[in-house]
Amino acid sequence: MSNQSASALLSVKDITVRFGGIVALDSVSFDVPRNKVCGLIGPNGAGKTTLFNCLSRLYQYQSGDLLFDGESITQTPVHAMSKIGIGRTFQNLAMFRTMTVRQNVMVGAHARSEGGFLSNMLKTPASRAEETQMTADADSLLTYLKLAEYADRAVGDLPFGIQKRVEFARALASKPKMLLLDEPAAGLNHSELSDLANFIRTVRDDMGITVLLVEHHMNLVMEVSDWIVVLNFGKKIAEGTPDEIQRNPEVIRAYLGDGNNETA
Repeated sequence: MSNQSASALLSVKDITVRFGGIVALDSVSFDVPRNKVCGLIGPNGAGKTTLFNCLSRLYQYQSGDLLFDGESITQTPVHAMSKIGIGRTFQNLAMFRTMTVRQNVMVGAHARSEGGFLSNMLKTPASRAEETQMTADADSLLTYLKLAEYADRAVGDLPFGIQKRVEFARALASKPKMLLLDEPAAGLNHSELSDLANFIRTVRDDMGITVLLVEHHMNLVMEVSDWIVVLNFGKKIAEGTPDEIQRNPEVIRAYLGDGNNETA
């Protein structure tokens, strides 16, 4: 992608992360093109989750910068990530299990709320209007993701695959420009994997949301990604289209090695 830098929504620039004497990320740089699905792959321990946690501002990096929509987010606090347009799902479900499906999705909507604590407490006309709109938006998402029938049920009572969809809906409720998906295929059956692939494409094509995907399920990555970045031992070793990545000798060595490495 020759014009990728110009069209990038996210630019990762020389990010280095150290934990004591261990270098988890070593001057990693790449661009995520706008309105595309970018897969981030690599063997276990490659640094994928570390990079995701830097993007979510859960980890600090020792050097480098992250540019989102042309602006540095290095000083952006965790609680402000939703408001600048970055949503995320997690490898391990982070749901409010005793709350209903609708309430969980509303949590995502509240992340972008303009009303302050006082106006919400006093239930001013503006805060009531905003709450009404957020409820309508949440219900639209529930219908869109085929969750409407579960709207008033506690999330903890639902099957794992349904809970995954609720987490997607909650992330989308914050109206992100970019959605970070951390191993979304984990624990899903074959039918649910097919639904997930369709969901990712729909988010890109119908909603115009950029997706950065960390995933061990290689068939899914190759099926839905427009661009793929490969990490190994904290370094970027390749990037390109799915066809280019599948033919890349260094990527093949990273995954197969001498037979002792675990594949992702």
